[in-house]
Amino acid sequence: MALEPGESVLDMGCGAGSIAIPLAQAGHSVIAADFSPAMLGTLDAGIEYYGLEDLITPLELAWDDDWYLVGPVAKAVDVAFASRSVTTTNLKGALAKLDRTARRRCAVTMVANSSPRYDLHLMNAIGASVTCSNGFVYAFNILIQMGALPQVTYFESPRRDTFNTLEAGVADFSRMLEHGNEDKVDRLRDYIAQHMIENPHAGEPGSKGVPQGRYMLDHVRKVRWAFIAWKPVSAPSS
Repeated sequence: MALEPGESVLDMGCGAGSIAIPLAQAGHSVIAADFSPAMLGTLDAGIEYYGLEDLITPLELAWDDDWYLVGPVAKAVDVAFASRSVTTTNLKGALAKLDRTARRRCAVTMVANSSPRYDLHLMNAIGASVTCSNGFVYAFNILIQMGALPQVTYFESPRRDTFNTLEAGVADFSRMLEHGNEDKVDRLRDYIAQHMIENPHAGEPGSKGVPQGRYMLDHVRKVRWAFIAWKPVSAPSS
């Protein structure tokens, strides 16, 4: 995000604070907004635990809310961003809201291949169909139409799915078999049986704090993301 020291930030779709808290610890004042009271409750606990009450301002806010009534005022922060949280049917409106809120820079991170719910390698191996997301392309085009000059960077985040038995793995990965792929369960079972290996970190906490299972697949699941940043084009309110 090319943050400069001491800049203020809007973290839209902040969740439990996985980005807002480190930013505050680095000295940035953060408006941490999310539509979920449960997520904001977890964020509140983190703010108290780390003593960041003076740096993080939680805000219950959804993309489809009227930001003129309940959102941050125009040009309220130096940088406004949404990391993997642009969940709205009005993408143009969401980008415009970030643009209106930021003085210097805006950014969004959006999936750039299949949904994070899918293991694209596995789905291709068993002949299952996968719809790839083009939302980031629409975002880029919308920003061009708005008069912005968006910059795009791609990166991949690795994920490891672990399980304790073959059938537990089948049950877990079966969540991916939707939209016409429901008949691929037997192929899925055969694939997992052939590619499951011992997990050397079994029992240790995983990324979500849950103990890892005994087995994992012999490949790393990768999700590709597009990081799109731009200089705000909206004028300050008079």
